[in-house]
Amino acid sequence: MSKIPTPQNPLILRALRLMDAFSKSNDERDFLLDRVEGFIIFVDLDKEEGDLIALQKELDTNPERYCTIPKLTFYETKKIMEGFVNEKVYDIDTKEKLLDIIGGKEAREQFLEFIYDHETELEKWQQFYQERSRVRIIEWLRNNNFTFVFEEDLELPVHIIEQLKMKLFDAKVPKEVQQGRTQLIKKAETYYSNEALNPRPKRGRPPKQVVKIEVETQITNDIFTQVPTSVRRFLHQPDIQTANAITFSENFDSEEEFLAHLRGAGRSDAENQLEALSEKFASLRKLSSQLGLEGELTIPSFGDDDDDDEEEEAAAPHKSKRKPKK
Repeated sequence: MSKIPTPQNPLILRALRLMDAFSKSNDERDFLLDRVEGFIIFVDLDKEEGDLIALQKELDTNPERYCTIPKLTFYETKKIMEGFVNEKVYDIDTKEKLLDIIGGKEAREQFLEFIYDHETELEKWQQFYQERSRVRIIEWLRNNNFTFVFEEDLELPVHIIEQLKMKLFDAKVPKEVQQGRTQLIKKAETYYSNEALNPRPKRGRPPKQVVKIEVETQITNDIFTQVPTSVRRFLHQPDIQTANAITFSENFDSEEEFLAHLRGAGRSDAENQLEALSEKFASLRKLSSQLGLEGELTIPSFGDDDDDDEEEEAAAPHKSKRKPKK
């Protein structure tokens, strides 16, 4: 640790990546945050044994450099769900149903499936979960004495943020970079205020319901200059543009995966098999067309029976009729 230079300004962290790591950390997946540059390490046990041994050696050699991201316990997940139901759900029947789900088996997955089936509750849940996750992450960073800012909160030009990353350890920097450092230091202080852990609700009449437009945050490139060789293959750098892409599920890593699961769960096995067959025959049709075998290869269609009957009736007048023998 002593050989590593000292950062000259607060670490620029990605709040969405930290939220993702916090949601995925469990007994089988470990995540760590670097104190020097702020990169995230995912201890992927599927990597080669030699890489894992080298990583463990680095962690043992510099234990003060890496901070283990805490795992989300069963008690915490239950408190999050109960907090949402008690604070944000107003319909009595919906509230009772959700509380029953929370008290049952596979509560997290069942809870999410119910929420995603009720659009009015989904939007409230996503906002609630994001706010709770942000507070939990800030509290953890404070308890571990990180001096930081979230890149998503910065209002600096992209090229200035990238310069701040590149010159993180330089004592002398250009004037505009020094001005950026001054802003980072002021911004970092806000995360240690009381309001950071207790956001004040907005007062006044709630705004009219409008179509919510998800705006992608402008994010700079990853710039790390002090990553040990043994750590490089374990860098956790997911491209997450919106908080809604991060799921509360413990079985699915992204909202896209979870939605695909929901679509599959809503259909019967027969429907799933039929779709799979249709896709295979569509591939065969394309292949036969490319090989010039369209007239030779007959592929069955899975259309409606009524359509087949209409086609047969349309073709009937063209069939030759035999004259009765005299």
